[in-house]
Amino acid sequence: MTDSNIAIADTLRDRARAALDGRNLILVGLMGAGKSSVGKIVASQLGIPFIDTDHEIERVSRMTIPELFARYGEQEFRDLETRVIRRLLRQGPRVVSTGGGAFINERTRQHLKSGGLSIWLKADLDVLWDRVSRRDNRPLLKTENPKQTLENLMTARYPIYAEADLTVQSRDVRKELVAREILDAIIHAREAL
Repeated sequence: MTDSNIAIADTLRDRARAALDGRNLILVGLMGAGKSSVGKIVASQLGIPFIDTDHEIERVSRMTIPELFARYGEQEFRDLETRVIRRLLRQGPRVVSTGGGAFINERTRQHLKSGGLSIWLKADLDVLWDRVSRRDNRPLLKTENPKQTLENLMTARYPIYAEADLTVQSRDVRKELVAREILDAIIHAREAL
């Protein structure tokens, strides 16, 4: 990286951090949207901690997400998710990557809205399917037709994700580009006020 690129990156980081004004940056969206992978890059660029709520839930429960779903069901999992997220949002600023269903739960969504700046990483079906079909750890996709299930989740959830403060398109480009677009969105949202 050249000296001028470093200066630009420092300026972008400083402007985005100022725009966040000490708040958490919360990434929402469907599984496969890039919340964790892009979120880690954004956190690194901002110089603040990154936390993945699913990993934190697994840590405190000592169970994987699929195990929690199998043993307790989705409702009990969502209740635990709400408690963990509420606790995590008290500390900050940090970049928080949420599970795909977190923003859908009304109680959790209210905590997320009051706990920081939310950004929806929006992706089309083909991008999501390409990403999630590589792994077999998605409890909600354990169906006869997982791609159709994913499309059904999009139909049901996208209107709710649209309530996020900002939207950034997740697509098949370098993660660093999407991360930069997130920083730009934070800055432009602040400047628009």
